Amino acid sequence: MTQLPFTRLLALAARQLLRDARAGELRVLFFALIVAVASSTAIGYFGARLNDGMSMRATEFLGADLVLRGSSPARAEQVQAGRDQGLDHAELVEFSSVIAGEQGIQLASIKAADNGYPLRGQLKSAGELYGEEAVSTGPAPGEAWAEARLFAALELQVGDWIEVGSKRLHLTRVLTYLPDEAGDFYSLTPHVLMHLDDLEATGVIQPGSRVRYREMWRGTPEALAAYRQAVTPGLEPHQRMEDARDGNRQVGGALDRAERYLNLASLAAVLLAGVAVALSAARFAARRFDASALLRCLGLSRNQALGLFSLQLALLGLAASSLGALIGWLAQLALFQALHGLLPAQIPPGGIGPALAGMATGLVALAGFALPPLAALGRVPPLRVLRRDLLPVPASSWLVYGTALLALGLIMWRLSLDLPLTLALLGGGLLTAIILGGLLLLGLQSLRRLLARAPLPWRLGLGQLLRHPLAAAGQSLAFGLILLAMALIALLRGELLDTWQDQLPERAPNHFALNILPDDKDAFAARLAELSPEPAPLYPVVPGRLTQVNGEPVNQHVSKDSQGDRAIRRDLSLTWAAELPTSNNLVAGTWWTGDNGDQTPGVSVESELAESLQLNLGDRLTFMIGGAEREVVVRNLREVDWNSFQPNFYMIFQPGTLQDLPVTYLTSFYLPPQQERELVSLSRAFPSATLLQVEALLAQLRSILAQVTLAIEFVLLFVLAAGLTVLFAGLQATLDERIRQGALLRALGAERRLLIKARRAEFGLLGGASGVLAALGCELISYLLYRYAFQLDWQPHPWLLVLPLIGALLVGGAGIIGTRRALNASPLTVLREG
Repeated sequence: MTQLPFTRLLALAARQLLRDARAGELRVLFFALIVAVASSTAIGYFGARLNDGMSMRATEFLGADLVLRGSSPARAEQVQAGRDQGLDHAELVEFSSVIAGEQGIQLASIKAADNGYPLRGQLKSAGELYGEEAVSTGPAPGEAWAEARLFAALELQVGDWIEVGSKRLHLTRVLTYLPDEAGDFYSLTPHVLMHLDDLEATGVIQPGSRVRYREMWRGTPEALAAYRQAVTPGLEPHQRMEDARDGNRQVGGALDRAERYLNLASLAAVLLAGVAVALSAARFAARRFDASALLRCLGLSRNQALGLFSLQLALLGLAASSLGALIGWLAQLALFQALHGLLPAQIPPGGIGPALAGMATGLVALAGFALPPLAALGRVPPLRVLRRDLLPVPASSWLVYGTALLALGLIMWRLSLDLPLTLALLGGGLLTAIILGGLLLLGLQSLRRLLARAPLPWRLGLGQLLRHPLAAAGQSLAFGLILLAMALIALLRGELLDTWQDQLPERAPNHFALNILPDDKDAFAARLAELSPEPAPLYPVVPGRLTQVNGEPVNQHVSKDSQGDRAIRRDLSLTWAAELPTSNNLVAGTWWTGDNGDQTPGVSVESELAESLQLNLGDRLTFMIGGAEREVVVRNLREVDWNSFQPNFYMIFQPGTLQDLPVTYLTSFYLPPQQERELVSLSRAFPSATLLQVEALLAQLRSILAQVTLAIEFVLLFVLAAGLTVLFAGLQATLDERIRQGALLRALGAERRLLIKARRAEFGLLGGASGVLAALGCELISYLLYRYAFQLDWQPHPWLLVLPLIGALLVGGAGIIGTRRALNASPLTVLREG
């Protein structure tokens, strides 16, 4: 046996790879690996950079690295503990108050900050209304900055004076950006920033006032962790710590779900590419049986022969993975550019980690899907040089499936996929593939009866499909699923939002009014009756927090990050009503009908929140409202239509329960488009009220939907490329047979035109079947989504009938290109080699 050193074996593998570079199976294998690595790298960079960017943005949303917040000032020892750790400190007090100007009053959200605010992010302002903004350090004592909305509401100019309680402040700049500006529904009032030294002089903060105190800290992770550890055990019930992780979870939740979806799409691309790798590797091994037998005759050992071809594939994998990583990096740059309006302005570059992980994914896919056919090369008997009918012993089934499953497991771990969801999708996809594949096989079998009466080109084309029915069904199914995904995205992109809007009544509310003061209630309702045909009732609103269920802390009844967990960590908008709102339906219990006598007052709970909190009829709930505890009993559960654009609430109290508390009012109303200018007069007549246009929210929603859809379509391009590699790999697997068949037919007198027509018939039928599967599947999935997920009326989509034509053109064109060697090969050369 000849023992070649590793360097000689590597050089020989490189020379053979360069010599075989024009082989069809190597080109398909190379392209399949590029697709797998590029899709994995692009999604890896997207996820890594998105997480890093959201972590940076989260600290900006907090205005600090760590915040101690509460409804009363922090104790002196809590502040001193942070100073002892060397942390930078800023203090902020937030409250709502009426701002008085010469032309009227306006409810505003006021921040009183010291000179250290903000510790993260930048504070921006302008010297005049709608002027050029600049980074600023905050107002000095005696000054105030206000948003442009306040200037417009009170007809103010820079240099005017306003009154906050008992303190007159000089408006010196227009506030344009607060890094920690809240995004909740009740932050829609204009913001005013003043200096903390002026707070006491305003006299606004009184016992029982709704105020948020924030101690803000910035420093090293170690110092922050030490401060948290020192202070957390002594936190009061009304105090809590917030850090970047909390901000990241709140801000990035929707994008995290999008990232998981994109990872699943990436998995689909990698799996399709893996199928192409397996088909190409099988042909690679089959075409090298003779070369392996010859090398064995020349003295190469079994292991070295196997090592030679393994090195050849490894070199190919490294080259393809490197190029794929570069393409993936460029692709994610394009993706971030397309989504620039949705993402933070500054996003870290991501480093080299995602590129290395993407390359590893490609190499794992190559090893997992190519190892079984490659192992056969080491078992080729040397006697095959004389007897070409001798074949290597096939690999055991456990090796074939074991390596593929191991590769799949490693790829899933690499993408950090949700295991139950992934298994459900893979299981559902496998079941769908089996059912649709079985229907395709039955359809192909039924075509046999039509061959006798079909023209010759059709008999030749259909005969090729019938000789390999499993391969034909698999290719048609793969392209059918790809066309289905593309069509479903196109269908849902604009139609879903349009259909949802069409479900609304003709005069559905298109404006909300909130923060209506009690003294303005009757006058506001009378004015709305003049402007709007059917305004909603004015609902009283009181902020309150659920603290106990049946005498136990409420946090013992919820799981982390559930709907109930999010509800108990903030103040809920509480109301009372004598009648059940129109957009609500009772699902348990009965509505109150009058005086409750001496019984504990009742409360109605939204059914999904009740399920999350594990609430039942008769449970006793304790709320902290206005600094005092109120106990009520769950009398009924309601199902709420949140898409009605009517005021909706999680909790509706029995009348007479909260009337002694200070309230504001909330309503919604419809205003015809030609009366939009009436909003200006309505706002001036009731300056404390905040008017919210729903059309603006819908426009923002449409913009975000378009950007996220663009990202999904972007990734589906990788899936389409992977599907093309499956088609070309399948064509390459039968290329030798097609070449021999074409040579024989041409030797028997068949013209080139006849063979081209046969190919068109074969691949056109294959693509048409893919389009039919895609159209049927898309209609079925859209029906299920509309009926059960979105509760919308479903209508057929006639435009899906073009999918068979698109499939026929796409697959037909790819098939003609992929088999052109079968038409160009010389019949004499082919028959001599045979």
